[in-house]
Amino acid sequence: LVLELNQVIFPTYGTVPDQQNLHTPEWADLDDKPDSLFFSDGQRRIDFVLVYEDENKKTTHKRSDRKKQKRKRQVYESNLINNGLQLEATRSVLDEKLIFVKVHAPWEVLCTYAEVMHIKLPLQPSDLKTRDSAFNWFSRFFRVDENIIIPEQEFFTAPFQKEHLSNFYIQDKDTFFNPATRSRIVHFILSRVEYATKNNVKKFGINKLLDTGIYKAAFPLHDSSFRHPSTDPDCPSERYLLYREWAHPKNIFKLQPLDFIRKYYGEKIGIYFAWLGFYTNMLIVAAVVGVGCFLYGCLTKDNCTWSQEVCDPNIGGNIIMCPQCDKVCTYWNLTITCESSKKLCIFDSFGTLVFAVFMGIWVTLFLEFWKRRQAELEYEWDTVEYLEQEEQVRPEYEAQCTRVVMNEITQQEEHVPYTACGKCIRMTFCTSAVFFWILLIIASVIGIIVYRLSVFLVFSSTLSQHISGTEAIRKYLTPQTATSVTASLISFVVIMVLNVIYEKVAILITDFELPRTQTDYENSLTTKMFLFQFVNYYSSCFYIAFFKGKFVGHPGNPVYWLGKYRIEECDPGGCLLELTTQLAIIVGGKAIWNNIQEVLLPWVKNLIGRHCAAARSEKVVPRWEQDYHLQPIGKLGLFYEYLEMVIQFGFVTLFVASFPLAPLLALINNMLEIRLDAWKLTTQFRRMVPQKAQDIGAWQPILQGIAILAVVTNAMIIAFTSDMIPRLVYYWSFSVPPYGNHSSYTMKGYINSTLSVFNVSDFKNASKPFSPWFGKQTTCRQVYRDLRYPPGHPHQYEHNIYYWHVVAAKLAFIIVMEHVIYFVKFIISYLIPDVSQKTKSKIKREKYLTQKLLHENDLKVVKKAMGKIADKIIKGVDSTLRSKAE
Repeated sequence: LVLELNQVIFPTYGTVPDQQNLHTPEWADLDDKPDSLFFSDGQRRIDFVLVYEDENKKTTHKRSDRKKQKRKRQVYESNLINNGLQLEATRSVLDEKLIFVKVHAPWEVLCTYAEVMHIKLPLQPSDLKTRDSAFNWFSRFFRVDENIIIPEQEFFTAPFQKEHLSNFYIQDKDTFFNPATRSRIVHFILSRVEYATKNNVKKFGINKLLDTGIYKAAFPLHDSSFRHPSTDPDCPSERYLLYREWAHPKNIFKLQPLDFIRKYYGEKIGIYFAWLGFYTNMLIVAAVVGVGCFLYGCLTKDNCTWSQEVCDPNIGGNIIMCPQCDKVCTYWNLTITCESSKKLCIFDSFGTLVFAVFMGIWVTLFLEFWKRRQAELEYEWDTVEYLEQEEQVRPEYEAQCTRVVMNEITQQEEHVPYTACGKCIRMTFCTSAVFFWILLIIASVIGIIVYRLSVFLVFSSTLSQHISGTEAIRKYLTPQTATSVTASLISFVVIMVLNVIYEKVAILITDFELPRTQTDYENSLTTKMFLFQFVNYYSSCFYIAFFKGKFVGHPGNPVYWLGKYRIEECDPGGCLLELTTQLAIIVGGKAIWNNIQEVLLPWVKNLIGRHCAAARSEKVVPRWEQDYHLQPIGKLGLFYEYLEMVIQFGFVTLFVASFPLAPLLALINNMLEIRLDAWKLTTQFRRMVPQKAQDIGAWQPILQGIAILAVVTNAMIIAFTSDMIPRLVYYWSFSVPPYGNHSSYTMKGYINSTLSVFNVSDFKNASKPFSPWFGKQTTCRQVYRDLRYPPGHPHQYEHNIYYWHVVAAKLAFIIVMEHVIYFVKFIISYLIPDVSQKTKSKIKREKYLTQKLLHENDLKVVKKAMGKIADKIIKGVDSTLRSKAE
């Protein structure tokens, strides 16, 4: 049996038997126990389920194709049996075409592959004392009742070895390997068993069989219904407990039972929910500070002098603004922007600066404390040395290992899928493909910009003519607002369409790249997808924040995009309010879209499936058939859940200076997201194959990169997008002599001093407005604060001294803010170690006791063996002496 099992370990992957030597599964009729998790004998546990459509009853394929598919399936199942697995087939209750093949791994198979996979298993109960935290008395109100979900007993563990079987804590062979570990081992075998050979190339693995349609599904079983406990008294009904104590909306304010989640779904799912819960808890502090800054802006907006001047009919009412586009746009009064200036006072205040600095420090604290929490989970979940010991080579990689190279370390030959030159070619191709798609996104962003420029002309010339309503509607529905909202909606649609296309392209590129392990595969795919998503989601925000209205020239000499479209300008208060609008539409639309895609669609599909099943039959449906009608987990697994949260993390940190309420909205969303993801996993999807994971993978460096970039973006938003620096320069330098006329520091006169004057007679014919000039005034004001000398000055329309003071202040502000925050981040990173001293002590203690235990047991075996040998020697000597004496 061991020799047969070892075929999977080596590149042979078993043998392809002749037709007469094929082994077939046992056939069994359905019993009256729909919740049973065992074969028909009630003894052998179902570790995995394979589903296929009876080839004799298929009508969609040619007869020859059906025979080929049947042959491959039979060979595959025969090789599974040859490799020690036990199979039992049962026909579907609801659809006679479907056949369910239940897979069971006996004790010997589990032991053999546990050693091959280096799975850590219990040696003895842990004797380490756990000290209760000072906050335990408070957190117990939010924890799950320990009488309902009983905490798992802690053990010292070690990689399993069959020769040291007696050293492990085995009280019952049936429960020594828990269901998650059993399913993981069986999936490892299913992924490596051969089913055909073509042109000396072996074809193997359940994934390829699923892709070609030979099998319709392969999954481990849920242990019960989520609505009620299992009727089997021996079943723990963990799925039901997870739904009731974790996924149900009533638990929205409770802490997650992470150990129980990990036990049922595996470490990969557990680490995701641990990270999401930790991120949500940290958002509470950021949300409180953000709300405080927002309330500060609301309370101080009535004291906003520059907004009062805009709304004052004697100041803003007398300021005539230049047209914002060529010919079709007309002159307009500054008081039109009164309402937007009041809103801007809320977000563009001193509180925003404080909050931006706080978030730069908060993100560092979040990442450093998460590293500590992650280290604790690595110890508690036995993944400290996972990557070095347990992770196996991907079957797809092994299949391509046809080239022989010399290992520099071992000086032995080993098989690899490609040479160094071939690897360079693959990497060059993959990198080029990724950059091509990024350029495609940039092209779509340019298209949106051209749309904004061209549509603004239309709205400017026609909007006021076609709006038949009150003055309030005219006041809010301005050409700028209409252009911004429609462009944001179009941008959102383009983002979603490109997402769908690029997902398939990224998978193809990563498959061609051929990473060695599953972790390498996921990290490579994550990096590609995030680069794309980063440009896709954030490009429009970066354009509004840092490019719009920055290079527009002046009314007499405007700058044109592509030689045709005049560069669009910001409102007199800057582009900050438009950036906030863009963020709100993308974040809000994304959250709604994701919930529809991730929750509503699976629920509707399952609802339709259950309705059709109920209409076909009133029979008792077994557990494996109920699970089959649930939705399958996609190939990317948790990728989109991580991506959704990391993109949100970017919006919360990169552009938080424009919207201090972002952490509050993220907190509310995440509290719902945890329960929606939990509800989706426990009720709408088949059980995932449990997988090991040491950390959150490539997302960790991505988060660190966003944290570093966030300091720069927020400093630049405050410096270049908001109006804070020009106001401060005016207050401290240009409101008093020698540049100002006021006797004390004040903001009075700010609007009149910062809107440059332009003589309407200096308009060029290409940009001169069609509408006649009204009034006796011969000048208009520039929309944005460009700070130029007035007409008649020796340096008319050139930047004045105020402009250069502002530029110097902006650059100084960016340098000072960045260096201060980076210095604080460095100090925090240094003071907070990645692994706490408590966790280090636990790891060292476990290693010491584990080595001591294994060593002592080995010594006992040696002593016992030596004792037997010594007894035999003594007996032999005694018998010799007696014979001589006689």
